[in-house]
Amino acid sequence: MEGVCAHFVERQRPALNFALLVVAYVAYLLVGAAIFSAVELPYEVRLRGELEASRRDFLANNTCVSDASLRELLVRALEANNYGVSVVSKRSRRNWDFMSSLFFTSTVLTTTGYGHTVPLSDEGKAFCILYSILGIPLTIFFLSAVVQRIMAVVTRRPIAYFPSRWAVSKAKFAAVHAAVLTVAVAFAIFVVPAWIFISLEQDWNFLESFYFCFISLTTIGLGDYVPGESHSTEDDSYRQFYKLVITLYLLLGLVCVLVLMETCAELPQMKRLRQRFYRDDLMRELDAETANIIEREHSADASDRVLPSVSQLADTVRGGGRAAPYTLASGLDGKLN
Repeated sequence: MEGVCAHFVERQRPALNFALLVVAYVAYLLVGAAIFSAVELPYEVRLRGELEASRRDFLANNTCVSDASLRELLVRALEANNYGVSVVSKRSRRNWDFMSSLFFTSTVLTTTGYGHTVPLSDEGKAFCILYSILGIPLTIFFLSAVVQRIMAVVTRRPIAYFPSRWAVSKAKFAAVHAAVLTVAVAFAIFVVPAWIFISLEQDWNFLESFYFCFISLTTIGLGDYVPGESHSTEDDSYRQFYKLVITLYLLLGLVCVLVLMETCAELPQMKRLRQRFYRDDLMRELDAETANIIEREHSADASDRVLPSVSQLADTVRGGGRAAPYTLASGLDGKLN
């Protein structure tokens, strides 16, 4: 009986591991929600109290303004602010000039989606849907092509070359290589840009700058920090160039993050870890089916032309004739005639 149970557990081990993974992920979500609630809820309560106190003070100092009129004004102002239109300053900058629109399209196609600027018209909303249907898959294809070309130089070639030269195991070298690449990428696209943003954004500290870089390049895109929104309207040409640089930074940084993730995913240790959640027999069947499909496709392409054998070529040359060209496979000749 114990042997039967042990055999059943061993056979169902991938399913059990996957169930444990699901439970662990749900627990991770719940723990994160509990921590966020415990940390952020007191700040929200305090902010609500301060805002309500400010509203009461305003009404007490301005008796000619009714509570209903103030609420209506605040609702209109907040609705406009959600569309990127601010009523704080009289000289509000435009949110849909070319560079701002380019910045918007880059955040849409990379699925970052800050939400600080959104289409105002029904035509713009409809075009955004159609534009994204084609643009997001195209962006994924483009980024995957770029990442694979970089991976060949940055990851695959060093892992294939140096372990044999240095007499170390490929698995250990791959792990060290991934760690070094992680530090280099984090420093290049998170730490350095964060220090730069401190000098460019007047109200940002290092944590806020680093937070913006991380939230943006991981395509979370909360939109609470957006560069270029605090500059004065008098320096509009500088703001246009700044938006262009930010757009390029987001694209290049996203490529770096994808290269790092792909490098970590190809680690032998990660592959062995993933195998704990798969059924070996199912994976072998899928691999065999994939191999059969590829073989059938190659055989279908090769059946269009039949290569003459080596002996036929040799007989032709010895007879003084020219080598026969490729001939159509049997069955195709009749179809063509």
